[in-house]
Amino acid sequence: MNQKELKELIEFLIEKDIAEFELERGDVKVKIKRASEPAPVAMPDSRYIAVHPAPVGAGGHVPAPAQGKVDLAAAAALPEPEEDLHIVKSPIVGTFYESPSPGSPPFVKVGDRLEVGQVLCIVEAMKLMNEIECDVAGELVKRLVANGQPIEYGQELFAIRPA
Repeated sequence: MNQKELKELIEFLIEKDIAEFELERGDVKVKIKRASEPAPVAMPDSRYIAVHPAPVGAGGHVPAPAQGKVDLAAAAALPEPEEDLHIVKSPIVGTFYESPSPGSPPFVKVGDRLEVGQVLCIVEAMKLMNEIECDVAGELVKRLVANGQPIEYGQELFAIRPA
């Protein structure tokens, strides 16, 4: 296989969007593997971006924001006010459910007083319903996932203000 044939083969693979190709002819082996495109970077959920007051510079000067420009990445990178919230994370991968069955009231609502061992939600994994219990007493401040949403191991589910 000469250089021209190799170039034509590569162009054909790109045209047909083939990511990996292997050819063996006698004692010649050719293996072509294209790098996959990088996964798209998820933007932060705009519902949870904190808005902070403008910083005050030297002499009490408040810098004016740029006209018509909003830098979401910078806004997301700003530290949130330190509120001592306990975060309940998912111990397993599955589907989040807020209530024991469709149509029944949720286990907990924002503002509820919680006790240790109280059921917060159900995570369904492989047709098994796993009850997620509260591990600290306090007040439920935020529910961070939607009902029926697929969740990952370690994903934040609830924010609780410890009592």
